[in-house]
Amino acid sequence: MRWSTVAPAATSLRAPAGFNAGNPGDYAATGWAPYDAIVRGAAARHMGVLMDLTGPAPAWATGRGAPRAAIPGVWMPSAASFQRFVRAVGVRYSGRYTPPGAGPPLPRVSFWSIWNEPNLGEANLAPQAAQNSQIESSPRMYRALLAGAWSSLQATGHGRDTILIGELAPYGQFTGTNVPGDFGEMVPLRFVRALYCVDASLHPLRGSAAAVRGCPPTATASNRFARDNPALFEASGFAIHPYASGEVAAPNLVLPIGADFVYLSTLTRLEHVLDTVTQLYGAPRRFSLYSTEYGYKTDPPAPDAPSWALAAGYLNWAEYISWRTPRLRSWDQYLLIDPVSGGPSQFDTGLETDAGVPKQPVFDAWRLPLFLPRTHQTSGHGLEVWGCARPAHYVSHPAPVRIELQAGAGAAFKTIASVAITNPDGYFDTVVRFPSAGQVRLSWSYPGGETIHSRLVPVTVAG
Repeated sequence: MRWSTVAPAATSLRAPAGFNAGNPGDYAATGWAPYDAIVRGAAARHMGVLMDLTGPAPAWATGRGAPRAAIPGVWMPSAASFQRFVRAVGVRYSGRYTPPGAGPPLPRVSFWSIWNEPNLGEANLAPQAAQNSQIESSPRMYRALLAGAWSSLQATGHGRDTILIGELAPYGQFTGTNVPGDFGEMVPLRFVRALYCVDASLHPLRGSAAAVRGCPPTATASNRFARDNPALFEASGFAIHPYASGEVAAPNLVLPIGADFVYLSTLTRLEHVLDTVTQLYGAPRRFSLYSTEYGYKTDPPAPDAPSWALAAGYLNWAEYISWRTPRLRSWDQYLLIDPVSGGPSQFDTGLETDAGVPKQPVFDAWRLPLFLPRTHQTSGHGLEVWGCARPAHYVSHPAPVRIELQAGAGAAFKTIASVAITNPDGYFDTVVRFPSAGQVRLSWSYPGGETIHSRLVPVTVAG
């Protein structure tokens, strides 16, 4: 939910006279309408909503003196104004609010995250850094935005909801002159360290180094840091967008550069920092991590991106890694449909083209994931077969998943194993001995409906 799309007079330097930003009824119904429709539509389909409350801010809630290069709404957003906006959102989606003339009450939202990629300056939060990029600015602003949002969600009955913080982009600039500057990209672990007021060695900042970052300058003040910043220590989880390198690389890739990058194969870096800083402030915990954006650009339409077939394999591999990562609580596909060709976004990570045509086998890889960590079967052994019947989550008594093998080109697929779905999200992990080499796929049938298939994975068998 972009703040400026809901706020009245978003391009004006002054809020409307008499406007009560904490009252949802003081906002135009047209601003809320798309979000109301999403929340009602999801509830009708027995689906939940993760609502990310983010910028850009309305002009009247931003700082003055923004450079000409600033995108409207990202320069020094007011934490106090954001707190009032989140209060209005919390009331509206409390499950008890009925819009005037638009009953019944809106469904409750119980899953939240605060701001989007605050370590990116151009589109989300600026300035990123000051004094020739020696002093981090965006973490201090984000800390204040978090505090305001946390307070309002607690005050409007959402204190026991799932509330995520972070929502960080996985990369950033770490070489060059004056980076990230006003509108660049701060590497995520530098952002987290400044957010929690520690230096590169994870020791508390002190004196002027602390004060200039809005941090407690003395040991005595540090003793109150966790109490004064409950969102940093009591949030339900820490969200990250752990894309592989440039949304084009294999999900297990570890880059030889960028020690402060956090992508799918280096999540332990973030875990270590979070574990250390919470221990440091006397509020030890093991934050759950949430992947709230992941996907692969594809060719077509994106040049130099993976083919549809390669992207499909990478997606299933990445989901398998996510499933096996103990502290990672979610898996996210972003986007569902490619942006319109030639439009403002070229983030061509959809399961469908901009015309709504499924990208086969990317679409199949999402609906019925399949991954084999090894594809060469040696004598006397089987192969691990991991997968998911994703639609089974919405079925009371889902059919089993059939693991099928095509022994040769043009041959019929034969069922080698049948796996009952007992996991509520449709996942399974089993070992299968294949009688011969060939192409493996999963098959699953909707109740009284069509049978769907996964992508194909070739296997070889020795002896």
